[in-house]
Amino acid sequence: MATLAIALGAFILYGVAYHTYGKYLAQKLFKLDPKAQVPAVELEDGNDFVPTDKKIVFGHHFTSIAGTGPIVGPALAVIWGWVPALLWVIFGSILIGAVHDFGSLVVSLRNKGQTVGDIAGRVISPRTRILFLTILFLALTIVLAIFGLVIAAVFRIYPQSIFPCLVQIPLALIIGIWIHRKGMHLLIPSILALLVMFGSIVLNLDFIQNFNTTLANWSILHWCGVLLGYCFFASVLPVWTLLQPRDYINSLQLIATLGLVVIGLIVASFVGSDGRELKIVAPAFHWNPEGAPAIFPFLFITIACGAISGFHCLVSSGTSSKQLKCETDARFIGFGSMLTEGFLAVFVILACVAGLGLGATAGDTVLYGEEAFQARYASWNSAQGLGAKVGAFVEGAANFLKALSIPSHLAITLIGVFVVSFAATTLDTACRLQRYVVQELAGTLTRSHPVFKKNLTWLTNKYAATLFAIIIAYLIARLPGADGTPGKGGTILWPLFGIINQLLAGLAFLVITFWLRRRNIPQLITIIPGIIMLILPAIAMAMKLRTFAETQQWLLFGFGFATILLEIWMIIEAMSVWKKAKGVIETAPELLSSSHEGGRSC
Repeated sequence: MATLAIALGAFILYGVAYHTYGKYLAQKLFKLDPKAQVPAVELEDGNDFVPTDKKIVFGHHFTSIAGTGPIVGPALAVIWGWVPALLWVIFGSILIGAVHDFGSLVVSLRNKGQTVGDIAGRVISPRTRILFLTILFLALTIVLAIFGLVIAAVFRIYPQSIFPCLVQIPLALIIGIWIHRKGMHLLIPSILALLVMFGSIVLNLDFIQNFNTTLANWSILHWCGVLLGYCFFASVLPVWTLLQPRDYINSLQLIATLGLVVIGLIVASFVGSDGRELKIVAPAFHWNPEGAPAIFPFLFITIACGAISGFHCLVSSGTSSKQLKCETDARFIGFGSMLTEGFLAVFVILACVAGLGLGATAGDTVLYGEEAFQARYASWNSAQGLGAKVGAFVEGAANFLKALSIPSHLAITLIGVFVVSFAATTLDTACRLQRYVVQELAGTLTRSHPVFKKNLTWLTNKYAATLFAIIIAYLIARLPGADGTPGKGGTILWPLFGIINQLLAGLAFLVITFWLRRRNIPQLITIIPGIIMLILPAIAMAMKLRTFAETQQWLLFGFGFATILLEIWMIIEAMSVWKKAKGVIETAPELLSSSHEGGRSC
């Protein structure tokens, strides 16, 4: 019953946090106004700026920020014990992650839908804009290189998830046109989308099996190229045609699947599964796992998106702020989505430390209880691989579903699709965000010097910027590993992902804090988590750089060293203007599109 008590306690705590702390931030700190002019209405262009129902925006935002981060991170972090992992997920997501996401969204809404990188140039200093955009470019390049390979690898591990995931693309196009052009109510398209998506999982026809088997044999690099090619179209098409509806229908499927997992956990808590009692089989604390880095600071870095993620500020300020049709929707989207992701991370932890004990495969053997956990988490090396981390969650969550008498193969497929769908929504959103960053960075540079204007103007075009982004990501993804095999670039860069991601969160807090300071709004709520998110990743990066130098991993050293230098430079810039910024409103942002006059009430 301890597993159920933890799940129920987390649900209640998140609900209380949303209706108390989230409400305080919305009404007292940011003072959200239902009559305020929002970028989606003021700059509506039918492409990026599109006023949208908050339920659809929630679907886009939640699936984009979640990705595989709240799955892979917590699934690995439990090696240090489930208690520290659980505490950081719950309190980190409420006090740091949700504040970061919500703040980034609000600041972007008040700045014509600009990204935090653009806003940094006005609230801190002009040089900061280039520094921040460069950091964003490096971070998103790593995200695109990694997530393309992650999806390809998961497809190979769980080939039965291929057809259900690919079906979502034409379905999203139909739903997008149906809702946007025809003005249909969400209910009917939502029901039909769920029926088609779950039907594609349940159907076990021969042609589907052959289709999955054929595509599972594609090389990882082949898959990476196809996925990045898809991202090109998802990035340049109007947001309502593919990105928005695909994220929305994905969110329906993912939340429905998570609901089934919750019900399965409840049933397993009372009656067990296959005659076995559900209980936590992992140690509460394990300070020194074999081969693992120090719990401080790497527990916090490893959990990443399950508690706080810098990538979220890009989604908040890059796409979501351009879609909200009412300012007061920001609490539901920014604060609510992060709490939902935290709740997902709690279930990942429970699946790995309790669900896995109901049965886990080890070769041809099925292990139970503590043996099942130890088979996955005996050492850092045994738990570190993508297959091990994803597999621990997939098997543990599938065991919850089997408590509902769902057949094993179907339960595995459901959770496999769950994982891939999250990763895919992050990939196509990241590509669109990278397009914005490349355009903004190229625009800034071309305005600064004639040489840049002559050579970089072409990158201000959305098609050229997107093509540039995916080519760079593909070239990095196909870099060879230590054994000379191409296609290991993403896995090579993975050790940097968590650190850069967390450092980015610290810098986003810096931008939010300066925005508050210029308006004489209390800043303690963002200063404290901002300092934490600058110090923890900096310590981790310093430790990693030493390791990279000792092992002569110069690509990792170069990426990490460049990032930390840019971060330090940006912090110095911020410190130099801190006193002068108090009470001085920055210059107004330039309009990015044709505007419409007048405010309206939601």
